[in-house]
Amino acid sequence: MNVSRPAVHPLEAPPLRDGAENAPRVRMKDLQGMPGTPGGLALRLCQFFFALISLCVMLSTSDFPTVTAFCKKNINKASCSCCTSYLVAALGLQSLWSFSLAAVDIYALLVRRHLRNPRVVSFFTIGDGITSTLTFAAACASAGITVLIGNDLDKCAVNHCARFESATAMAFICWFVASPSFLLNYWSLAVSANY
Repeated sequence: MNVSRPAVHPLEAPPLRDGAENAPRVRMKDLQGMPGTPGGLALRLCQFFFALISLCVMLSTSDFPTVTAFCKKNINKASCSCCTSYLVAALGLQSLWSFSLAAVDIYALLVRRHLRNPRVVSFFTIGDGITSTLTFAAACASAGITVLIGNDLDKCAVNHCARFESATAMAFICWFVASPSFLLNYWSLAVSANY
């Protein structure tokens, strides 16, 4: 029987490295939802659309500016002047912010750039923190007002309670979609500061 036998050829071991000094630096992977990724773009577009839907529902009511619960009162007058509610102001800001960052994400995806500059990421993080906090506060305040109008005062026949409740629900969904953007930007900021 003529069978070949395996030959063992010893290899030289690579030299040991001296701790963290010689360790190669590794870039972090892009998690979906971070700026400049398709997931980040999807989050931004969802934020924009839910904020826009809530705005449209609130502005579609004919007596929206006259409802005193959704309108700040003028100190000199007992009636409510023509003004916008906190929910409309917060969601208007959220929709503008989300739309502008969606445009930045589209540009980053088209030119295949990673958004890891610490200054840019800190700007995104601060903006997301402010807008998501304002959106959440406005949604909570509007939810309290809708409960007050509907359950406590029993004035749903006079007001558009169903529309106000649906606008508040869209605001909560907008905040729910804005929170991951803020958290991923904050985490990205912490990681990009190490580079």
